[in-house]
Amino acid sequence: MFPAMTEGSPMSTKKMIPIKLAGATREEDVEDRLLREGWKRLTTIGEPRLSEIAEAYRGMGFEVHVESYKTEGDGCTTCLDTDQEMGKVIGTVYTRRSTKPQQEDELF
Repeated sequence: MFPAMTEGSPMSTKKMIPIKLAGATREEDVEDRLLREGWKRLTTIGEPRLSEIAEAYRGMGFEVHVESYKTEGDGCTTCLDTDQEMGKVIGTVYTRRSTKPQQEDELF
């Protein structure tokens, strides 16, 4: 039988369930760091569109950072994985507003 508990008496034993926090992978660390630094994840895409997107955002005055693609999560990545196996360059594009003043456009 359990001992009688009176109001205000401390519990004699506590059963703790051990919880182990999942360790972050290197990719998660990189993305977390970029997001903390103000970067926004835009897309994961292959060449030649990867370079086109990066240049277009640079042209609009954004800073651009591209991380090499690595399979992550449980979602379907078959297309990207297959493209990468065939030698296609794939990257994840991150952007953030530039802190530098935008230069004048020569055309306008």
